[in-house]
Amino acid sequence: MTGQLFIVSAPSGAGKTSLVHALLGRLSGIGVSVSHTTRRIRAGEVEGRDYHFVDVEAFRAMIARDDFLEHALVFGNYYGTSRSGVAAALATGRDLVLEIDWQGARRIRELVPDAVSVFIMPPSLGELRHRLERRGKDDPDTIERRMLAAREEMSHFDEYQYLIVNDDFERARDDLAAVVRAARLATSRQRAAGATAALVPAPMAS
Repeated sequence: MTGQLFIVSAPSGAGKTSLVHALLGRLSGIGVSVSHTTRRIRAGEVEGRDYHFVDVEAFRAMIARDDFLEHALVFGNYYGTSRSGVAAALATGRDLVLEIDWQGARRIRELVPDAVSVFIMPPSLGELRHRLERRGKDDPDTIERRMLAAREEMSHFDEYQYLIVNDDFERARDDLAAVVRAARLATSRQRAAGATAALVPAPMAS
């Protein structure tokens, strides 16, 4: 049985990445897709763990080869989800999380209709701004651009199956884990995993 694909989206600063990492520490049999990007590697990041870091020329060549399920230009940098990487991960039977924006999520839902989608919402725009300022990664102009982008991202929350408000991290983590557990209990996946085999009567001996 192939793994289940999960889409997780959120405005920058809402805690999406932290929640997904916490989810991986709580549940087994699930991983996160590693995107390709043209942005510079940051202190503490590791190639192949956080992103696959490539130059613009290499990224555009991958676009030309149709290597991406989805890709986008965000704040001057390209980001993309590898088609072959996702297929290989799901083929192992492990579930997979895609951390992508609303545009990428819309594209993935077209290609993978049974993907489960979750939107992470900050408790307020004021709290979101505070988190962006507190993490100290961006200058004031970049924070303003992120806040504008956040409003656009948040306007698409109702395109997702599940909405989690990250006002309490542990509760939000548990809510995200509950979504994954519920998806695993879907009748179609239980049947594919053979959980219903005991309900099928054995053939009568002749």
